[in-house]
This record gives sequence, C-alpha cells and structure tokens, in this order.
Amino acid sequence: MPLSETLESILSSLPGIFPEVLLALGLLMILLAGLNRNVTADMFPWTTVALLAGSILATANVWSTHSTPVWAFGGMVRNDTFALYLKGLFDLAGIFTVLLTTLNKAHRTNGDDATDAVTADVQKHRPEYYALLLAVILGAHLLVMSMNLVMAFVSLELISIASYVLVGFSFTRQGAEGSLKYFLFGSVASAVMLYGFSILYGLTGTLNFSSVQFAEQLLRWHDSPLFFTAGLMALAGFLYKITAAPMHPWAPDVYEAAPMPVVAFFSVVPKLAGVGILARFVWAISPGGQAAFDWQAVLSVVAILSLTIGNFSALWQKNPKRLMAYSSIAQSGFLLVGVVAFLPQGTQFMLFYASVYLAMNFLIFLYLQHFEDLGFDTIPSFAGLGRVALWPSVFMLIGFIALTGLPPTGGFTAKLFIFSALWEAYQITNKPVLLVLLIFGLLNTVVALFYYLRIPYYAFIKNGETGITTNNLTFENLLGIILVLSILILFFSPGLLMGWINKINFVL
Repeated sequence: MPLSETLESILSSLPGIFPEVLLALGLLMILLAGLNRNVTADMFPWTTVALLAGSILATANVWSTHSTPVWAFGGMVRNDTFALYLKGLFDLAGIFTVLLTTLNKAHRTNGDDATDAVTADVQKHRPEYYALLLAVILGAHLLVMSMNLVMAFVSLELISIASYVLVGFSFTRQGAEGSLKYFLFGSVASAVMLYGFSILYGLTGTLNFSSVQFAEQLLRWHDSPLFFTAGLMALAGFLYKITAAPMHPWAPDVYEAAPMPVVAFFSVVPKLAGVGILARFVWAISPGGQAAFDWQAVLSVVAILSLTIGNFSALWQKNPKRLMAYSSIAQSGFLLVGVVAFLPQGTQFMLFYASVYLAMNFLIFLYLQHFEDLGFDTIPSFAGLGRVALWPSVFMLIGFIALTGLPPTGGFTAKLFIFSALWEAYQITNKPVLLVLLIFGLLNTVVALFYYLRIPYYAFIKNGETGITTNNLTFENLLGIILVLSILILFFSPGLLMGWINKINFVL
C-alpha cells in the first residue's frame, strides 16, 4: 500500500478511536506539565479525572453514533459495544483510583506528613504517577479492541510495563522488591505468550484472529498437538494478567508492596481487560466448538483452580492486602465462569459481574486505605473498630457481603446470573466438567464467607483498643455511600444495568 493511502487510512481511523486519542494526548500533556515547576501538584489529579470523564463521554458518543462495529488501522482494532462497555468500566475505575489517591496519606500535601521522606518522593513523582495510570487505562482500551495478535501483545505490554513501575510508588524497599517480582514474572509470561502467538501465526498465516483465514486454517490444524501447545502458551499471558491460577504466585507479594490505590486499580482494570481479550481469543481458537481440543474444559479447570486456591489460601491471611490478593484470584475464577459458558448471555452476565465487582472492590479498598492510614494494617488490629468507627465499618461490611455473594447486594445477583449461564451451558452440552465447576463455585462461595467476614468479625465482635475518638462524616463516607447504593440498587433493580448490557452484541 502506498504511503499516502496508509496515512489516509490512519487519519480516517481516528474518529472511531477518539477516546484513545484523548487519553494519549492527556498522558503527554501531564508529562510535559510535570517538567514545569510553576505547575502545582494539585492540578494533576483533577486533570486526570477530567480526561477520564471526557473519555467516558467520547465512548458514549461512539456508542450512540455507530450502530455497527468500527474497524481501525487496517483491521487491527475494532470498536464494538463489547469493547465500549468495558472501556467505560476502565475509565470509571480510573476516576475512583484518582479519588483514592487524593485521600491516600502519602499523597496529601498538608500537615506533618509532607516532611516525611516517602511522602516527599511521592510528591516529586506525581506527574509520572498519573501518566502511568493513564497509560494502563489506554493499554486496556486498546487490548479489548484488539483483533490482531501483535496489537494484543503491544497493548498488554503497555499495561504491564506501566504496572511494574506503579508497584514501586510506595518508595520503600518492599515496594521495590514487589516491583521486581512483578517484572520478572511478567517478563516470563509475556515471552511464553509471544512464542505461542508466533506458532499460531505460523499455522494460520495471519495475525488477525477474527478473520476467516484464521478460522479456516485452525480447522485444518484443529487436531494438531502444536496448535494445542500454542493455544496454551498464548493463554498463559492472559491468565497472568487476570491473576488466575496457576499464573497467580506474584499477586500476594505485589498487592502487599504496592500503595493501596494502586492495588485497588490492579484488582479491576488489568483484570477486566484481560478477561475481555481472553473471551475474544478463546472464541477465536475454538470456532463453533469444532476444535479437537476442548478449550471449554481447559478454562473450566483454570476456573476451578482459581476458585479453590484463591479462597482456601485467603483463610490463613493476617494482612488485609494479602487477603484481597487471594480474593482477586478467586474472583478471576468467577469471572471465568461467564466466559466458560460459551454463550452470549454468559458473556453479558460476565459484564454485569464485572460492573458489580468494580463497585464492591473499590468500596473495600476505600476503607482499607482509610484504616491503614490510621495504623490498622493487620486483621486482628481491627478489633473493636466497629464501636468507634461505625459507618466506615458498616460500609466495609456491606462490601465484604457483596464479595461473598450474599443478598441483598449486587454480588448475589451477579453470581446468580453467571451460575445460571453455566447451568444452561451444562444442559446444552452435558459436559461433566461444567457440572463440577458449578459445584465448586457454589462450595467456594461458602468458603469465602469465612474469610470475607473476618475483618467485620474483629470490628464488631472482638474487643480491643483502637485509639480512634471521632467518627465524622468525611469524603470517604460520601464516596462510600455512593458505592453502597450502587451495590444495593444492582440487587433490587438489576434490570437498570442489564437493559444496557443486553444491547451488547458479542461477535468476532
């Protein structure tokens, strides 16, 4: 293709990816502003919020003005309703992360904390912090739109490289160690995935995994052990990003080392982006279920392992961050249940679960950060806290109930939906592995009850001296009320959200 036609194709693609253009320009603007000493530190968080809000509006505009999917850059990315919905979740999670960051002790510019060495480092690198957040969100946008193996890899690496740096933003030795572990594990996972991609390209002769050529060539090689090996290697990178077993060992140390807003961010954005591209990729490598290898069974085993390892490992944790790391592993298993169903409604219910998961996870991390700033960094230290910090403890209890999947919270509705999709898939296929997954999912929900309610148990049942004397209505509580109401509304009126999700057409 001549250069002029290539440039024309690129320019014609820009309107369809305006949210990504906005994020990329905003990222550069924040980095350049950080070089200007006259720019105040308080400008960066609210600029980031404005950019993310603008991205949400631009995404909504693309949804309303394009009734059919929008292809860009020669078919490398596709903007469809599935990607647009997930991109809205990423931007919303980014806004919540910025709000948590402004409430974080190390990021405050007033008071005695400003003289602390760690706080001084955080203040010095504020522009880079917000630019890295935008880089992860931009990578997540591109990843869920990817229809090309190279584009998927580049997007995943954009998320990963920015994430490695964000882990170290606690500016402590533990943070540096966590960042290094994350980098080493991630490098190996990326290398394995890239090798799997190269084999798939060799087998199919195309990088576009949504193309007819890709499907036709896979049907030709559908019973080849090389194809199965390539598929497993490619899946390894996606499973690493969503913190699913057996690609999970990095999570507890990284969660413990990273600042609380970063942990909350990691638990949502890279995970949901990974689930989104995983759903597309698995549908591509099992065209119409005609592959000789049962990818549905493979993912079912991964979901069972994630649920079991995550829930049972969390039972022994004493650090809230490590507990939430194992919770994240278990929640990946629940998200995979929606993918495993291999049904359109399974994908839609997965999106509903992802929406509820965003709200309940940020609700938990909001108050874990609040109490960590007050010195409560182990689960037993929460003893007696519910008597002096009533509303924060009650809101945190609602968040844990939602994560468990109990009524009257949206977590119950979300799990009911994805299990109903799994049951329907079992009735259609009669595969024993789907029934085993259903049983394991229900049993693990019971197991989760024992560790999710440990912190509320200490807060409301155990006696202890907390040292807290005030319980004023703060910004944390105002944000907590919004998240709690969202979780409750999604239980009593799930149709408000499902009405939008039902409009999503998940096709390759």
